[in-house]
Amino acid sequence: MKKTILFSYTLALVMALLASQTTAYAQAYISPIQPVEVGKAPGVKIKLLSTNGPIKNYVLIFALGDEIRSGLTEFAQQYGVKTAHFTAIGDATSAMFGFFDYGRKLFKSIPISEPCEVSSLTGNIAVLNGKPIVHIHATVAAEDGTVRGGHLLELVTGPTLEVFLTVEPTTLYKKVNPQYGAGLIDPSLMK
Repeated sequence: MKKTILFSYTLALVMALLASQTTAYAQAYISPIQPVEVGKAPGVKIKLLSTNGPIKNYVLIFALGDEIRSGLTEFAQQYGVKTAHFTAIGDATSAMFGFFDYGRKLFKSIPISEPCEVSSLTGNIAVLNGKPIVHIHATVAAEDGTVRGGHLLELVTGPTLEVFLTVEPTTLYKKVNPQYGAGLIDPSLMK
């Protein structure tokens, strides 16, 4: 009888702990201008495909375990990229999307913890406060074909992710919009 009560108590405690952690994780909010940590994509391989005057086309092949926002940010810093646009396909071991909460001016995090196919990924690079900022939206498909997506906060690559990126000659600048607390491209800042 005492073992049964102890087991029931322990089980209830574990369930309550898991529920509180799940709730806390599901309700995580992230700033739209939070800096990206570089150095989390050590396996990425970069190849210049072509140049046409000042326009350059690259392919970046991410390896298993690379984090794409980190890798693209580091690429932009190292190669002096101020403005670019890109698309990608591949797969991921995990991802985290954000859905913008206008009242809080923050992204509500949407974690995906299982392997998935990157069915679509598109984004751009522009300059905010003198630094290149990577902005990505994506969709991923689960094993059963269901699709989830949004603003990409993090994506850890599966066996591969292939990014085709075009560097443009005209710099696009962002500034923080006080209404949203987010960095938005402002064409009036173009030089």
